Amino acid sequence: MKVCLIVDDSRVVRMVARRILEGFDFEVHEAEDGKEALEFCRAQFPDGILLDWNMPVMNGLEFLQALRALPGGDAPAVVFCTTENDMAHIAQGIQAGANEYIMKPFDADIIESKFSQVGLL
Repeated sequence: MKVCLIVDDSRVVRMVARRILEGFDFEVHEAEDGKEALEFCRAQFPDGILLDWNMPVMNGLEFLQALRALPGGDAPAVVFCTTENDMAHIAQGIQAGANEYIMKPFDADIIESKFSQVGLL
């Protein structure tokens, strides 16, 4: 079973994403911010990460840069899932190492499509 880490400061977003991902047979873990997510990744890399951009403590971009700097940190597929939808943010996220980008709000079809594109489904 593949492991997915949902990183979002919104409990509601994490709950909706969890329900969708469990429907695709993922083992799901959650983090409320980038710092908590980085601690999880230092212990075990998930197969995929659904990552919000705007969070307290450590935002999504800072987390992604720290993740990709870890030995083996290039392995997890990272899909940004955020309201930041201008081209500058998308380019910055991809340059930092994101594999794909989803705009909020999202649904199961969007997650299925993007996770398939990055090889998680």
